Amino acid sequence: MMRLAAAGSHWWCGALLCWLLVAGAQAEADRPPAPAGCPPQATVLSPAQLQQGQREARDRGFLWRITRDGRSSHLYGTLHVGRWHWMFPGPQVATALAASDLVALELDLLDPAIQRRLATAMAADPAAPLPAPLATRLGAQLDVACLVEPAMRALAPEVQLAALTTLAARWDGLDPAYAIDAFLAGHARALGKPVVSLEAPEMQVALLKGDAASSRQAIDSTLRQLETGQARPMLVHIARVWDEGQAEELARYAQWCGCAETEADRALLRRLLDDRNASLADRIAVEHAAGRSVFAAVGALHMVGPAGLPALLAARGFTVQRVDWRI
Repeated sequence: MMRLAAAGSHWWCGALLCWLLVAGAQAEADRPPAPAGCPPQATVLSPAQLQQGQREARDRGFLWRITRDGRSSHLYGTLHVGRWHWMFPGPQVATALAASDLVALELDLLDPAIQRRLATAMAADPAAPLPAPLATRLGAQLDVACLVEPAMRALAPEVQLAALTTLAARWDGLDPAYAIDAFLAGHARALGKPVVSLEAPEMQVALLKGDAASSRQAIDSTLRQLETGQARPMLVHIARVWDEGQAEELARYAQWCGCAETEADRALLRRLLDDRNASLADRIAVEHAAGRSVFAAVGALHMVGPAGLPALLAARGFTVQRVDWRI
């Protein structure tokens, strides 16, 4: 079964990976096509693709209207990878964005200060190298993904593995270069709206690394999932759930992810999702209370269950209404 180390590294700490991988995709824009045997690379969209994406955009993901003090904000569950045409907001998402005074993201991926802090936090610690067998296996996976650049080697092993887990979806047409969060950071600026980060980059990286006692075990587990090809089906399934707005399936995540089978798994799940949600909800509530209409875009798995953001914001006095475009 899919273990949490492999399934969770992207979905819960995806914002920092979006920044890392989008920056990498931009750096690769002028490179020649990937060699045979390498996964497809994201490319800069052509003017024709941009026009097509805007023309054919439909609503995807999960959107809630949250109302308090006579003013409405919105909560949007995002995806940290995607297909290029998924980035363009559909009619109801675009309307919610246009009506907002402020866009709030887990991390503002275009903020230079956030980028510098991420780069520092994600750097490898030369005083704590991987044991040789794990380092050899990690190097082999970098080769498979055609990620042998020195910049990748300079990252902490946990960050490299999270990137590898995410990039496995490229074989299925999903790429973090087309992440919804990254697009929203740029789109908000194009609309002239301020963007704020709801979390600290150092916190996201710390969650990804975990504690020293469990780090090596998690690295071994993630490598096994990559080596056996078990990471890709989970990425594809959750992407389909997001694309089709399957809220009921998303709510059953713990039943089909294979990441909540032991008490240790469940404890980690709570730490990476539920324990972050209270702080996220508080930050959204503070921005709303300041008199602004907020468009808060956070990874879709933060929306699930009694500890999810819709439930927490309802407990903070908001009227919460799901905007379901499948009706």
